[in-house]
Amino acid sequence: PWLRYCKADNMMHCIYSDEEFDELCFEFGLELDEITSEKEIISREQGDTKASGASDVILYKIDVPANRYDLLCLEGLVRGLQVFKNKLEVPRYKRVSPLSGEPQKLIITKETEAVRPHAVAAVLRNITFTQERYDSFIELQEKLHQNICRKRSLVAIGTHDLDTISGPFTYTAKRPGDISFKPLNQTKEYTATQLMSLYKTDSHLRHYLHIIEDKPLYPVIYDSNGVVLSMPPIINGDHSKISLKTKNVFIECTATDQTKAKTVLDMMVTMFSEYCAQPFTVEEAEVVYPDGKTCIYPELAYRKEKLSGKFINQKVGINESTEKIAHLLTRMCLLSQATGAGDEIEVEIPPTRSDIIHACDIMEDAAIAYGFNNITRTTPRTYTVANQFPLNKLTELLRQDLAAAGFTEALNFALCSQEDIAEKLGKKISEMRAVHISNPKTAEFQVARTTLLPGLLKTIAANRKMPLPLKLFEISDVVLKDETKDVGARNSRRFCAVYYNKSPGFEVIHGLLDRTMQLLEVKPARGEGYHIQTADDSTFFPGRCADIFVRGKNVGRLGVLHPDVINRFELTMPCSALEMDIEPFL
Repeated sequence: PWLRYCKADNMMHCIYSDEEFDELCFEFGLELDEITSEKEIISREQGDTKASGASDVILYKIDVPANRYDLLCLEGLVRGLQVFKNKLEVPRYKRVSPLSGEPQKLIITKETEAVRPHAVAAVLRNITFTQERYDSFIELQEKLHQNICRKRSLVAIGTHDLDTISGPFTYTAKRPGDISFKPLNQTKEYTATQLMSLYKTDSHLRHYLHIIEDKPLYPVIYDSNGVVLSMPPIINGDHSKISLKTKNVFIECTATDQTKAKTVLDMMVTMFSEYCAQPFTVEEAEVVYPDGKTCIYPELAYRKEKLSGKFINQKVGINESTEKIAHLLTRMCLLSQATGAGDEIEVEIPPTRSDIIHACDIMEDAAIAYGFNNITRTTPRTYTVANQFPLNKLTELLRQDLAAAGFTEALNFALCSQEDIAEKLGKKISEMRAVHISNPKTAEFQVARTTLLPGLLKTIAANRKMPLPLKLFEISDVVLKDETKDVGARNSRRFCAVYYNKSPGFEVIHGLLDRTMQLLEVKPARGEGYHIQTADDSTFFPGRCADIFVRGKNVGRLGVLHPDVINRFELTMPCSALEMDIEPFL
């Protein structure tokens, strides 16, 4: 994701030249991609006439790692750079109880289970907005929506002016016709059904409608007076919209993934709690689940990890003391100290660093703080000579000679429809060892192919106007279920060829098999050579099908395709085919 950094903002309290800022970003593990302006961007993309009147304010486009959500807004970036330059101590984020009364309460009803079951909430109390802070607040929500929230499908963020609504709040789900409210920036009330029609032409919101439009119930959040706060993940209510005058912000995140919701909420409150009357404090909110269980949010969880200085020194290729490494990590907002037990270092992971999962992530931050350019170049202790992967080498050799035999190579998708590998070939999908896609986008990509034949037949169907005969081949992987593998499936390299003409041309395909075996140095003989043996297969014409045996093992099949199979692929001429596994020949 891109972060736009406005040069006019003086949050760093330092003046950097463009070259110095570029170097600072590199030292911090980021890349300054471009220095530009709104006017220049519009001019480049849409022409000078469209750019007239656009802002000339200089923008810095910074390339931020996708898992560093804490750097997606100006507040987080500046805070990180100030800690990195030792101009600011690592802030301590605190969850506090309200000064008076009970914490705000969000009650989740069981109706949400079928559509969007999770929700978390928090309050930013006595916050002060300026136009720049407000813009950054809204922009961070949008960046998180596009990134960790996966375009609102996993999490949707709602922010509300707490002084315009009253708790406790209720998160439920209702029929679209029963939901009616005035949405953000509209002048009248709409039902949820009308809103879905209204936003179908909205360039921004239409991309999110598919998330709930097919559901019988739509999620909605009410306050104690029945005022609609939001209809996640589509739109907030106009009644509770925040403005520059807003002093207390109620933040709710509804989700299909609770872990992501907690991370998003933590990110929103930690980035902007510095503008509260008590900086870096967040007022807690209570969430009541349908089973009666209650949880307090935001979690703002700190955790501690221990690792050795030797591990970091070895992995990075440096030789620094435990105390120096702890200081390097602290500069990366990972408060660290030497425990005194050998070279052990205790590292505190703040709620802003959800990207720290493993000791390697901590080691990477130590390397960044040390400076990649400061690591001494050394010669590797081991020398290796690269070789082509044997299976790929065999594939390349075969491709050349099969093309020389007069066949044209095709390259098809590894995914196909269920009927391509089953019904069209005269087989049942339940009998295929196919890997199914759980959420296919189209009917053409439902399963991983278990055979190369459908792809070649579809290629012929798309090239029926070409002069006959059509002689095609493909050498690619198929995917088969395999319980012995850690992922439950394995790839298998196959060779497939088809001959399409006015006559079946079985002798052409048989001749190609003989040529292939000649190239693979396998002689035509039973036992240690290869031979073919009559077989029955619903894909092939009865009595015109044979299994290929090499050294007593079945490696493939060839024959004349059944007329029904040919018709199902919208072909009109006879066709012969050969398909075999080439891995046994390595």
